[in-house]
Amino acid sequence: MRLGVLDIGSNTVHLLLVDAHPGARPVAFASHKRPLSLVQYLDGDGNINDAGQNELIEFVLEAWEFAARHKAEDLLAFCTSAIREATNGAEVLARVKHETTVTLQELTGSEEASMTFFAVRRWYGWGAGPILDLDIGGGSFEMAFGTDELPEIATSVPLGASRLTRDWLHDDPPTAKSVKELRRYIRSTLKPVVPTFHQLGRANLVAGTSKTFRSLARIAGAAPSAAGPYVKRELHAADLGLWAQRISAMTVEDRLYLPGVSDARARQLLAGALVAEAALELFEFPKMEICPWALREGLILRRLDQLVFEEALDPAPHVGKRKKDKAKKKAGKHTDTPATEENPVPVNTPAPTPIPVPVNNTAVDTTAVEATPVAGGVAS
Repeated sequence: MRLGVLDIGSNTVHLLLVDAHPGARPVAFASHKRPLSLVQYLDGDGNINDAGQNELIEFVLEAWEFAARHKAEDLLAFCTSAIREATNGAEVLARVKHETTVTLQELTGSEEASMTFFAVRRWYGWGAGPILDLDIGGGSFEMAFGTDELPEIATSVPLGASRLTRDWLHDDPPTAKSVKELRRYIRSTLKPVVPTFHQLGRANLVAGTSKTFRSLARIAGAAPSAAGPYVKRELHAADLGLWAQRISAMTVEDRLYLPGVSDARARQLLAGALVAEAALELFEFPKMEICPWALREGLILRRLDQLVFEEALDPAPHVGKRKKDKAKKKAGKHTDTPATEENPVPVNTPAPTPIPVPVNNTAVDTTAVEATPVAGGVAS
């Protein structure tokens, strides 16, 4: 099936269409996105103004038409901290639904962290052991830890790169005093949170899941995106410290010459580096791996799991053949055939077991994420 995920983030609005079916990895089919920093449209009372709402509605309509044109069968539409924390967030969501018919599901910070962790676990598998996932968004910073598919703890703090840049780094380049004060603020925000994670044990793997982490890793020498998702990319704390110091002396224009830095990310790159540096220091890890999957993939995979549990799966072709062979054998017509690629060895396919939701309520079940039917297709 072709599934769409509409992501209304703090820095960009993004529609991703993937071709996927239960049991297979989702393969990107098409993408439609544009930079849209909703926090730049906040007024003095924390409301998203009319100009910001109009931009958002225009893109949602574009995304709807794009999904319909490419025959999407299912559309998951969600929003994160930009609308979640706006004073008039509920009114904005109501207006979007009224003018576009698309229902944007508002994810809490812990739900966002949980679904991102879910994608990371699926990417690395059980062999990774306990995982700590860190994700820097535009408005918030998510952290999640666990040994299962859903995390044991998932939390969010207001340390998004765009938010911190707007509130703390006003000059270009920023003053040494503002950078020092921002470092202090980041650490004072993280210090009360980190001990809760330490109580659960130590991770075997620290994963970074955001464009900010990917950009920082690229600057520090990681392979470009053109090398593909299977190339291992790491971001080391030592490199972060060095590059945070260098970036703090650069203007926004100068940062655009760094590899992997886009116009939309250049201004907030320093804030992201400071958060990443502080997180690795406080969690006491020398490095992290960059995971190519994040929140969108987590929601897609969760939706596919939901379809498995709701609908009966057709048996694999060789399982059906096995039943026919048994019938022939009983009738005395069976002849042994060696196992080949054309005649694979039959296997049993047990019925799937639903994934439980942790009792501590830190993770989200995608039954809470509405599927909006796309024109030209039927929502499953």
